[in-house]
Amino acid sequence: MLAELDLKSYCIVMMSAPILSAGIVPILRGKEDRFLLLRVFQYWDFPKGRVENGEHPFQAARRELREETGIEQVSFSWGKDFIETEPYSHGKIARYYIAEVFSSEVQLLDNPILQRAEHEEYRWVTYEEACTLLVPRVLRVLDWAAGKVVSSSISTPSPLKSNLETTT
Repeated sequence: MLAELDLKSYCIVMMSAPILSAGIVPILRGKEDRFLLLRVFQYWDFPKGRVENGEHPFQAARRELREETGIEQVSFSWGKDFIETEPYSHGKIARYYIAEVFSSEVQLLDNPILQRAEHEEYRWVTYEEACTLLVPRVLRVLDWAAGKVVSSSISTPSPLKSNLETTT
């Protein structure tokens, strides 16, 4: 009986354990900073995807950015700080990091499993434009990222390209 209860408790915990996704808020610095958003159906979000078994969320975020957009050259000018969403859609949680990108070129690459791109559209948008496209859960992420960017702009100049990292 005790073993049954332990197994039942284990199953409840495992079924209720959140599914973690990791992503990046890509920022293209300029006169007016731009954020990269991707659209699937009518839903806009930053590049993100599921963290694979044994993979660190930071590495998963970098991988997802590369797989979904073709963007490889990034700078984590704001460090490896992250924000997580509240649980959504059957217990999913998304963790986001911020990265500066240096080109607006985006390739909506085919997912090998789907044999098509995961997203139908991308846009480089201002903060104000993003506010009109994002759902509240992702809007909280945008506000966090924009706050970090603004506070760093006040205290330090934009990072040099020598801080570039490749998302391999």
